This record gives sequence, structure tokens and C-alpha cells, in this order.
Amino acid sequence: MTEGNVTMMKKLAYVFLSGEAGGSIEYYKNLIEEKDIYCGDGGANLVDEIGLYPKEIWGDMDSVREEVLKKFQEMGTQVKKFSPDKDFTDGELILEYVSSKGYDEIHVIGGFGGRIDHSLTNTNLLFKYRRVKFITEREEVFAIDSFAELDYPSGTTVSFIPFTDEVVGVTLIGFKFPLDNYTLKRGESICMSNVILQRGRVEFKAGKLLCVVQKKYRKNMEI
Repeated sequence: MTEGNVTMMKKLAYVFLSGEAGGSIEYYKNLIEEKDIYCGDGGANLVDEIGLYPKEIWGDMDSVREEVLKKFQEMGTQVKKFSPDKDFTDGELILEYVSSKGYDEIHVIGGFGGRIDHSLTNTNLLFKYRRVKFITEREEVFAIDSFAELDYPSGTTVSFIPFTDEVVGVTLIGFKFPLDNYTLKRGESICMSNVILQRGRVEFKAGKLLCVVQKKYRKNMEI
């Protein structure tokens, strides 16, 4: 992003949850370096394995290892502890908080794997909190409001999954299998495993649409 002759860097946060890492320690270490890091409970265990340091840990603390929690507290990490009988998951608590901090993008690690109910609930959070993306070493998962341009290399596999009974007016441009004003119904698989031929463009008029990108290499994305 540029403004005049000044390059404007995106303000980026990483949120670690208690699911599976979905990638190697080395991958995340090279990816994240010294960014703003937040944890939902047991996500702090992975941050510790990577050798990074979280700003804050939120949750009921039933998943984070005791020695990890103590170590980070001694390093100055703020810990916000909640009752296990709370009305929200640890993931929703931390995303609600981080989403209010003014970040341009929030990348979530550990949002999938483990309990299927947690994975499905976390997926639905993508439609509640904008600018949030779940990432693994192989995939990026995010919600699209009504329009997106996907600047990935030719040959990248992308799937679009409806999260409402209908997604109205779906148009795909720059894909191997284009669509023009198509009404995508819940349960249909016509938008699975499409392939970008050039800069991909998706737009629709109504509904909720989830995008899953099989990563080879990420250049840039505007959503």
C-alpha cells in the first residue's frame, strides 16, 4: 500500500488458538518473526514451541501448559483469565478483543483440527469478524463480503463454499471454470477446486461465501 512516496505497511496481528498448527515450526518462525501475537488459551503452547512471545493470552487456561503460562507471565505477557462457564469460546473472546485494536489484518493459526465443533464454530467467526483469515502452511481460509480480487499464481486451486441457502449472482472471472451471475445453493459443489488462470475476481449480490485457497505462493490479496 502506498501513499505519495511513502510506503504504508499493513498493521498485522497473529492470533494463536488451541487447534492443530497445520504447518511446521520452521514455517511459522520464518513467517511471523516479531509481529503482534495474541493467544487464545492453549495457542500459547505453540507460540512457545516456535520461540516467539505473545502480548496477551485470553481464556479459561485449561489448555495452556502451566510452565508455559508462568514463563510468559514472567516475560510480561498480560493474562486475562475467564471462568470455564463463560458464554463464549476462547477463540471468540480473543478475536473480539483483537478486532477492536485497529489491525488491518488478523491471521489466525490453530483454528482448525482437534474437536470438530470447535473447527466449525471458528469457521463461522470469519463472518463475524472482518479482516480475519485462518492460515496454515498449505491453505488460507477467509470470508468474502461481496467482492474479492485474488492475486495468486496461475494454477492456484481455489474453492468457494456457500454459507447461506443461496449465494446470488456469483460471477467468477480469471478462472478455468468461469461463472456469470450464477445462484450457488447450499450443498452444491460447482465452485469446488477451481483454478486461477490469471488474477482471479469473484463477486456476488447476496449471501455468505467462504473462500479456501490452496497456497503455493502468496503475492497479494485485496478483500
